[in-house]
Amino acid sequence: MKVLSYLKSISGSRTISGIHNREPNSQPDKQTSEVTKRTGIVPGLWSGDFLFSAADVSHRSTMIREARRQWELGSIVNVMCHVAPPTQPDVCAWEGGVISKLTDTQWADLIKPGGRLNKAWLARLDDQAVHLGYLKQHGVEVLYRPFHEMNQGQFWWAGRRGPSGTAALYRLTHDYLTKVHKLTNLIWIWDMQDMSRDFADYNPGDKYWDVFAFDVYDRGFDKSWYDYILPIVGDKPMAIGECDKLPTAKMLDEQPRWCFFMSWAELTFEKNSDAGIRELYGSPRLVHQRDLSNFRAR
Repeated sequence: MKVLSYLKSISGSRTISGIHNREPNSQPDKQTSEVTKRTGIVPGLWSGDFLFSAADVSHRSTMIREARRQWELGSIVNVMCHVAPPTQPDVCAWEGGVISKLTDTQWADLIKPGGRLNKAWLARLDDQAVHLGYLKQHGVEVLYRPFHEMNQGQFWWAGRRGPSGTAALYRLTHDYLTKVHKLTNLIWIWDMQDMSRDFADYNPGDKYWDVFAFDVYDRGFDKSWYDYILPIVGDKPMAIGECDKLPTAKMLDEQPRWCFFMSWAELTFEKNSDAGIRELYGSPRLVHQRDLSNFRAR
């Protein structure tokens, strides 16, 4: 994988700039365009999301076509999954949908081969596979993050520790998309949040993830978190998967293993001054779209 090899090559020396493009999927470059307008620089990582509302689900293809366009412009592509639980239709609410809880019985049925909810989830993955397969067809490598913040128990998939918990759903999803749908263009992201130091309870297993991402919404830029993560990650790439408050160039120099950061959509502009954003984007440490050779051509 060209992108994975590149992330490994810059680990410890460079950091790719990135931003997530949250709703609407009908305008999947909204936040990328906004940060470009404010800095004059196109970030090196573009991110989209399958999402859950009727309008956004109906524009998943729009988001996926934008992912292809961004790739062809030279950006690295990240795709996330704020999606409905298998107990509900593909279109759902935020509260009571994405933010909800399965019972223990429902969870057991979800991860059991042949279970009713297991079949429902695999059907959901069949739909994702069509979109991800389109990207494969066009040579797009995808940083794929199916279950972000696995220790954040507010999400329906998250907060379940141990081998039969959230990690089991991750493994099930990985095996189905790679073995059944043959999606060889996915770079698998294991993602945790800065809220509990129990990462071992959520680790799906070394062979199931390629990059570790860490979401920072509390005190995650504190070096104690960086030091905690290093031995868990080993020599694999590690990144700031989400953040509202941007890191500083000085912090990235002091914590050099972060190979990219992805600021969270509109929070980028709510939690950071324009001057602060420009200062970070002007750091010689950062890699932007203009600095990336086109992976398609490699």
